[in-house]
Amino acid sequence: MSKEHQVVERARRAFQTGKSKPLEFRLNQLKSLHRFINERRKDIADAVKKDLNKVSVNAAVYQEVLDLEGEINVAVERLTEWAAPRPVEKSLVTIADEVYIRPEPLGVVLIIGAWNYPWVVTLQPLVGAIAAGNAAVVKPSEVSSHSAKLMEELLPLYLHEELYPVVCGGVSETQELLRQRFDHVFYTGNSTVGRLVMEAAARHLTPVTLELGGKSPCYIDKNVDLTVACRRITWGKFVNCGQTCIAPDYILCEPSIQNRLVEEIRKCITEFYTDDPKNFEDYGRIINQRHFQRLMSLLEGSTVAIGGDSDESQCYIAPTVLKDVTGDSKVMQEEIFGPILPIITISGVDEAIQFINDREKPLALYVFSQDNKLIRRVVAETSSGALVANDCLVHFTINALPFGGVGKSGMGQYHGQHSFDQLSHLRACLIKKLNMEAANAMRYPPHTDKKLGWARIFLLKQVNLGRLRRMAMLAMFTALGAFIVQVRCFTVVPNLWSADQANAGGPNLFLQILNIIVLLQF
Repeated sequence: MSKEHQVVERARRAFQTGKSKPLEFRLNQLKSLHRFINERRKDIADAVKKDLNKVSVNAAVYQEVLDLEGEINVAVERLTEWAAPRPVEKSLVTIADEVYIRPEPLGVVLIIGAWNYPWVVTLQPLVGAIAAGNAAVVKPSEVSSHSAKLMEELLPLYLHEELYPVVCGGVSETQELLRQRFDHVFYTGNSTVGRLVMEAAARHLTPVTLELGGKSPCYIDKNVDLTVACRRITWGKFVNCGQTCIAPDYILCEPSIQNRLVEEIRKCITEFYTDDPKNFEDYGRIINQRHFQRLMSLLEGSTVAIGGDSDESQCYIAPTVLKDVTGDSKVMQEEIFGPILPIITISGVDEAIQFINDREKPLALYVFSQDNKLIRRVVAETSSGALVANDCLVHFTINALPFGGVGKSGMGQYHGQHSFDQLSHLRACLIKKLNMEAANAMRYPPHTDKKLGWARIFLLKQVNLGRLRRMAMLAMFTALGAFIVQVRCFTVVPNLWSADQANAGGPNLFLQILNIIVLLQF
């Protein structure tokens, strides 16, 4: 029996005890996770510095810890609401029954993290798994080895060791984990490994969440404020040295603004990273030499407009912009995942939409324009995991929005309640009593009583009880309004109303009441 098999079996036995299910236990574990990232903030920053050369503690905290803290806080605050039974609409046959959706834990979840943000993309899914009442085996990326080792050492000091074990290792350990049976597999990474994860999960009919990536386009309208647009694009592209799955992968713009675009981005690079990004503390490095060499090879055949400097010994690549790139260029054949930004010129929004739709659906799509009609057209005529207008990356920070891909960029979604639902079984429940059999006879086979045919159709029809309640209230207030009018018209209260006032004002008042009720109810 392999080590990985033993870990999974221990987690499953711990889950079967029911220990992870009570809300009090889940909340305590989430609070312990929050305490972990607060108490070990410096250790986390040091590990990230060693993995990605993020010298600044502030950069590591900002990029790794803050979103994670926010995710935990929302889960703690809303867990009782998320886990509560969810009533649904009934038919007349089931109107006296309990009909609801009950979120239940799936079981044992495998979480395979990524190296580019080794803490946030590994532990955010864990927040959802804990909140949903699951056990979870955490497999951090071996590429960010310092973060993985720290997670393995420290996380068991804060979380239940058997329910939430950490397994470190490389390809062989991951393959052995994938041979085990899980109730859900959550993978963040590239599409090549994503296919292998999905294939392994299919052997056990295990559902998967695949957070992949792709080439996220960025269309810039010629009439936009280029100074503002370029600041936001420069930040979104080069943060974490371009190693962000939702970073703008390439720019689409008209030829008339290409040179201005280059100059504005040049100014922003200098503003953000100085004239010497190599020695600037907040500009990181490529994760390893293999990725460095891959990125440098993507520059072949393209015109460098900004940057292009590199140092293999430090895995350093300067913020780089390429111009006059075409769809057939080498840099356009795969996700870049580094500090290289190609500019492709197109004739306008029509060609931009066509260019985007001719390729795989991206994880994110960015459009910069002051024209709301143009933005809505891009929304309507394209497909992507997310669409952001006039900014980059910020949708990741909003836990009310589902984060995930579509098509080749991934499947499934998470963040906030979306994580909870993704890692829960939404169980359909109907609790009926054994009385009222005469009413239940309506649903039995037609030959038992042919006279009930039409009644059967009516009773089985789904009923919107909320609408029925609103209609009942409308009828009640309408009757009340009519009564008030009658009272006034017949001068039942002569001291307060004259006959003329009643006749003139009564109907108007009735109509006002009726209008208010209609507006409130519908």
